[in-house]
Amino acid sequence: MDRLAPRPARLSEPGPGLLLENGRFWTADPRRPRTSALAILGDRIVALGEEAVPAAGPRARRIDLGGRFVLPGFIDNHVHLRDGSLRLSRVRLRGVRTREEFTRVVAEHASGLAPEAWVLGGGWDHESWGGALPTRAWIDEAAGGRPALLHRLDGHLALASSGALAVAGLDRGAEDPPGGSLVRGADGELTGVLKDAAIAPVERRIPAPGRDELLRALEAGLAHAASVGVTSVHDVSHADDPSLLAELLLEGRLTLRVACRHPIERTSELRAVGVSAGQGGAWLRVGAVKMFADGSLGASTAAFLEPYADDPANRGLEMHDPAELHRALAEADRARLQLSVHAIGDLAIRRVLDVFERIARENPAWDRRWRIEHVQHPAAADVPRLAALGVTASMQPAHAADDGRWMERRIGRDRARTSYPFRTLIDAGVAVTFGSDWPVAPLDPLAGFDAAVNRRTLDGANPGGWFPEQRVTVEEALLAYTRGNARAVFEEGEKGMLAPGFLADLVVLDRDPFEIPRGEVGQLRVGVTIVGGRVVYEGGV
Repeated sequence: MDRLAPRPARLSEPGPGLLLENGRFWTADPRRPRTSALAILGDRIVALGEEAVPAAGPRARRIDLGGRFVLPGFIDNHVHLRDGSLRLSRVRLRGVRTREEFTRVVAEHASGLAPEAWVLGGGWDHESWGGALPTRAWIDEAAGGRPALLHRLDGHLALASSGALAVAGLDRGAEDPPGGSLVRGADGELTGVLKDAAIAPVERRIPAPGRDELLRALEAGLAHAASVGVTSVHDVSHADDPSLLAELLLEGRLTLRVACRHPIERTSELRAVGVSAGQGGAWLRVGAVKMFADGSLGASTAAFLEPYADDPANRGLEMHDPAELHRALAEADRARLQLSVHAIGDLAIRRVLDVFERIARENPAWDRRWRIEHVQHPAAADVPRLAALGVTASMQPAHAADDGRWMERRIGRDRARTSYPFRTLIDAGVAVTFGSDWPVAPLDPLAGFDAAVNRRTLDGANPGGWFPEQRVTVEEALLAYTRGNARAVFEEGEKGMLAPGFLADLVVLDRDPFEIPRGEVGQLRVGVTIVGGRVVYEGGV
């Protein structure tokens, strides 16, 4: 009988059978929430408990878990898989706390690039050094004269070098585009900071990565996902991502299940080829579209009913007027594409709910499973509407641990008190699911799990929880990462639980989160990740 031991990450083919025993299994199945053993044949679970040993067969590989904890594989409700994968090899500015450190990191990365290469990456957060936005002077020399574009961690702000602005034709005479703004200094010159839609003119000038580069990046992303126990993701996909992932699948190199969401601008194209909600196989699914209703709180572009506390002239940015929001979403709904809308501020959330209510009246009924992504600051009056419309609140708890450091300065304590209202939404009957928004936040679901259960902020200033009345239980958090996310993409019949007939996607943790003090859940570690009966990661904890 094997015992778990440290091994390098690898991909193993399903053998004649796999038997996991002597473990503490949490199944997410209310009919049988706990068991002690599990048998896998091929890519499916075939038996639990006492039936597992005979079901696995005499030739099965047997793994003695030594009392470790097993749960269904983590499903992440919101990732940018291509962007996160590419960023693993680009400038990484998360955690940078001074201008000097920012410049040094950029210079070190740029020194290894070809002269014609762009300096790309990001992850910076101006709140980490006091709130002042960076300027292009921070990076012009560090980039060595190359064009550079470095996104804030939320992707709604970016810092462009002088070279990048010139390539994009942006100067002091440029006008703000709809849904975006060019930040200017007191002298009227562009500082290099671009907000939301203003980033696009620079992004369009970046040379597209080649297919081989993308495949290498995606494989690095897949390995990273396996190492943190993520077995499925709901991706915000680029147009050619499904074909890239299909290539990896055909070659036996895909180790992560992906549900793709395309920009809503592709509605006509998707409808023309017959794509609709929930289509696809066990590894790749399509049929969802995403639209933006506003920006982000960190960029001060989330759309609010009342002005920002630190900027009374600003209520944020609505990316589309209400008529356009309705037109685009109603068209996609008529094509039976699942609607997934980014809405952070209370005004944006209300606009989306208004459109959903109108669509429900106007369009034929079907199993829509509407989603609002982030839902960070809903008005109290709109919480019952979320439940009544059956909208899934696709939330990312790690953002609360991050934003909680500075949010009260931005929108005041009263609005902060009702932000990231996990408890309020669950108690109101809203379907709440969890994820990361990687690379905006770390992909590690255990970081989000800790943020949901404890609501401690990253600066350590709230050890008892930032507005702790919004904390959730261990079980609620795990359900939001497993069964809830499976249902959100029409997969509740084969994923999100440990049950006979379900896909053999599971994760082994070093300890049982139900048995340890609440404050220690952030210290849990992934030991083994299995996807479709294949061991894709062994960390040996």
